Amino acid sequence: MKPQTMKRAYIEIESREELLPLLVEGITLRHYAFQAIRFDERACACRYEDCLFIGCRIPDAMRERLGEGCYEFPVMPLPFELFPPKLYSADTLYAGYDPTDERTFETCYDTRVYRHYIAEGKSATCIRETLARFLHDHSISDALHDLLGEYDPRRVVAIMGGHALLRTDAGYAQIARISKHLTEAGLLMLSGGGPGAMEATHLGAWFAGRSDEELHAAIEELSAAPSFRDAGWLSSAFRVRRRYPQLKAYRSVGIPTWFYGHEPATPFATHIAKYFENSIREDGLLALAKGGVIYTPGSAGKMQEIFQDGAQNHYETFGFASPMVFLGEEYWTQTMPVYPMLRVLSDAGRYRNLLLSLTDDERQVERKILDFANKG
Repeated sequence: MKPQTMKRAYIEIESREELLPLLVEGITLRHYAFQAIRFDERACACRYEDCLFIGCRIPDAMRERLGEGCYEFPVMPLPFELFPPKLYSADTLYAGYDPTDERTFETCYDTRVYRHYIAEGKSATCIRETLARFLHDHSISDALHDLLGEYDPRRVVAIMGGHALLRTDAGYAQIARISKHLTEAGLLMLSGGGPGAMEATHLGAWFAGRSDEELHAAIEELSAAPSFRDAGWLSSAFRVRRRYPQLKAYRSVGIPTWFYGHEPATPFATHIAKYFENSIREDGLLALAKGGVIYTPGSAGKMQEIFQDGAQNHYETFGFASPMVFLGEEYWTQTMPVYPMLRVLSDAGRYRNLLLSLTDDERQVERKILDFANKG
């Protein structure tokens, strides 16, 4: 039987800075994937074989240099970038927004895309629109994969919690402290990227390297607009970012969706993987958090995530099971008594491989996550 050979991955070129050293006269470039690059005359010095041109601008003279196996994926005139080469940041997602003028939120990039999304329908039927959304989301997943490839999977952790958590709630500060300490320990924090508990996750990561007192001072300032429905919620976040710039290149990744586009994405996430398709976002968030998930109080959506995470751990879908840490004993045993159910099912063998813990102690949460991360 003839042994199978592994196909070589395309070399991805995502910027002019990466492209220019390749442009040597007379050379043939093979097996490259060029993303969102505006080529000029210098690119005509080379030949190209088995290359992908994704959302690129190609001069006519260069087309004569495209040989066998080259494919072009052109852009479409849409209010969103079809092939984003990198994840969004607060600056790119909110491009056009001026924190000193709340009216500019109505015309920023994120709002324009959301209005287009609603106008076309959350469940669009036009093949042009559905294809465009798929291509956009594919590019976001590719950029997210590139970023996460820099981390040990056991050091990628998610905090799942409700969007309704107020900045004035004690749980908000608690989540922020946990995220801050885990980020300082070298973990990458993920969340759904929206307000409430999600924002607290990224606020904590943003303040990594600073004192807890500075974090609490920032929360006090943010508390002037406790809910994302309050005027000044977004502008206060941008003001805090400016007042407390990051001390080091700490990262966190928010994974929001235009499906819930009425909930603004937190600008405290350094990287924002915003999707059109909510199911891709929900599945991906739990799949990526191989270092464990910290569950804080939330609504019915948390129940869905808990049992989806439980099934992934039961089957060891991604090679191993990871911690499921429940923060809030009364909530998870009385208000939404999912923890006793999981414990009973685990003890009876109906669920296997569940690494369950329940606590009110934020330091214990951190220890559970760090002990697992450091085992690898």
